[in-house]
Amino acid sequence: MKGLIIVPTYNESNNVKELIPEILKQDKNIDVLIVDDNSPDGTAKIVEAMIKEEKRIHLLKRKKKAGLGKAYVAGFKWALQSKKHYEYVCEMDADFSHDPNEVHLLIEALEEGYDASCGSRYIRGVRVLNWDLKRLFISLIGNFYARFATGIKLTDLTGGYNCYKRSVIETLNLDNISSSGYSFQIEMKAKAIYKGFKIKEVPIIFRDRFEGTTKMSGGIINEALFKCWKIRLDKWLGRI
Repeated sequence: MKGLIIVPTYNESNNVKELIPEILKQDKNIDVLIVDDNSPDGTAKIVEAMIKEEKRIHLLKRKKKAGLGKAYVAGFKWALQSKKHYEYVCEMDADFSHDPNEVHLLIEALEEGYDASCGSRYIRGVRVLNWDLKRLFISLIGNFYARFATGIKLTDLTGGYNCYKRSVIETLNLDNISSSGYSFQIEMKAKAIYKGFKIKEVPIIFRDRFEGTTKMSGGIINEALFKCWKIRLDKWLGRI
């Protein structure tokens, strides 16, 4: 299957030049799309230089930082419009917290017949490295809250290492995806399941970022608290 890995970036110059080759070597049928939010550290320029040497690398430049969810939506739309006709699209963080060597687990789930696959940090135990107890507790509570609010029983609704078949992305109304922060991951998974698509969770190892600083903030957490209920309301009102 022909696939696209979308990697949103903001000030990831120290990571992209290492990450992109690692992704591409996983499968000759994989392309990479970097969605850069006008990084002041020159991330886009590094990618542009790499594109000259490798046709499987693509770059979508946005004018300003507008949130993770908006970056992914822009990437999904780019994928659907591409003449390469990608059969699936995956999401991956730029900071090596998602191991490129595990992307095959997500792809294999699609090959088994699932419509989407999600890398889970909490299936078969806690699979997180280099987090303090406070951050782990917040993540666990956040996932419990998201499951309660949306009614979706996945163990890792907030995780960002996911793959969707083209049919899922085409069916979901991307213009109605309202989340801009990490609640985007909850919204995509919940709405896919509400639509009747089958999602498989696969166990992954999550490592705290190697380079740069986290994009997590209080505003992103607060958005997720309210968005969970809006997602459920959208289902009740038939707006998914």
